[in-house]
Amino acid sequence: MKNLKNHPKTAFVMLSILFLFISANVLAQSTKVVAMKGTDQLKFSVQNIQATPGQKITVKLTNDSKFPAAAMSHNFVLLKESTDVEAFDKAGLKHADNGYIDPKLKDQIIAHTGMAGGGQTVEVTFNAPKKPGKYIYICTFPGHYGGGMKGTLTVK
Repeated sequence: MKNLKNHPKTAFVMLSILFLFISANVLAQSTKVVAMKGTDQLKFSVQNIQATPGQKITVKLTNDSKFPAAAMSHNFVLLKESTDVEAFDKAGLKHADNGYIDPKLKDQIIAHTGMAGGGQTVEVTFNAPKKPGKYIYICTFPGHYGGGMKGTLTVK
């Protein structure tokens, strides 16, 4: 420490490097928040999400509908790359009590919210996959995926 007093430039450089290192770690750990709406037109207001491998993400989904929950609920279900999305969606039709998600296919899900009725907001926090690629997210309420309620998480 005595030597640093004699070399203020060296002390400044060392402190600057330390500050940059700490700042980089804090930024790397910050959570990306994605606020989106589910609409009566069977669309997510955000249809593309960009992320880096392993990035922490919170999705906040608000159901913008005025219809009763039994007629127009929405959820967010992010699926693994290898998932047969049509088969996943179809299998969930028999599982209203489980958010229209077949419990046997839970291993194909990266993250999901519960169902949101009109005016409600649901959220989920997860880490983006470490493998770069395109991951599909859907709403599993009957007819919604088929009606176009889907989006893509791009990890790169």
